Amino acid sequence: MIKLKTCFAAIILSVIPLSASWGGNNTRAERVDRKASDSLRAHRYMIRSTMYGAGYTNVFDTYLSPQEYKGVEFRISRESMRMTRLFDGNISAQNFFQANIGYTHNRADNNNTFSALVNWNYGLHYQFRLTENFKLLAGGLFDANGGFVYNLRNTNNPASARAYANLDASGMAIWHLKIKRYPIVLRYQANFPLIGFMFSPRYGQSYYEIFSVENTSGVVQFTSLHNQPSLRQMLSADFPVGKARMRVSYLADLQQSNVNRIKTHTYSHIFMIGFVKNIYRVSNKEESALPPSVRAY
Repeated sequence: MIKLKTCFAAIILSVIPLSASWGGNNTRAERVDRKASDSLRAHRYMIRSTMYGAGYTNVFDTYLSPQEYKGVEFRISRESMRMTRLFDGNISAQNFFQANIGYTHNRADNNNTFSALVNWNYGLHYQFRLTENFKLLAGGLFDANGGFVYNLRNTNNPASARAYANLDASGMAIWHLKIKRYPIVLRYQANFPLIGFMFSPRYGQSYYEIFSVENTSGVVQFTSLHNQPSLRQMLSADFPVGKARMRVSYLADLQQSNVNRIKTHTYSHIFMIGFVKNIYRVSNKEESALPPSVRAY
């Protein structure tokens, strides 16, 4: 009887560490599953587009000439959107970069201008999901711009710089629909500046006087709706073509100002086309090296 009890106790003692090992394995498995689910969270899903376009532009700058210059503009843009963790995951982030160059002529066709502008926006929008296929977005964004206009025949003041930044109000409407089982995503977005600042020389002041003589008084001015009523709006459509996803869009970029007695405007109407990609960003907080079999570089 004693031998039987001893044998039974030995069996129990051998099972206890084994069950503990199973519990540890289960815990490690749960951590792995948690990491896998973390990599597929909504804030790691990103939609990115790269687009190219051309269209009509109207450039006016009284620092250079009292005439309007009209011509062609070429533009490239890169945009990314993703959800964030803010407000229970209802805030989306938009990162938008675009650059353009334009070549224009005056009404008499005896003079030309060359212009270029770089624009970067970063904004946050709250998403109001009205239905499964339709939602409205409202928020704000930071809007930074830099560029120039160069008049090919002017001698004293051949160029005018463009440098300004704003806080914009922004809104979007996004609609997922199907036309005869063909999926299409329509989007309309409008941004208009509320407050900001702008670099502008005074009327008749040369850039030599600003940067060499350092007469910089009043060259940076506060801007708002009273002296910079502007608007950027875009209508786009996403649709599949084979295994790719394409986007076509129309952009109306209407920028104008009246600062330091200098009036400017650039009215651009651009048609663009490009590709859209869906991307998952995988977390790698431990910065572990990828296996050689999956490294491209």
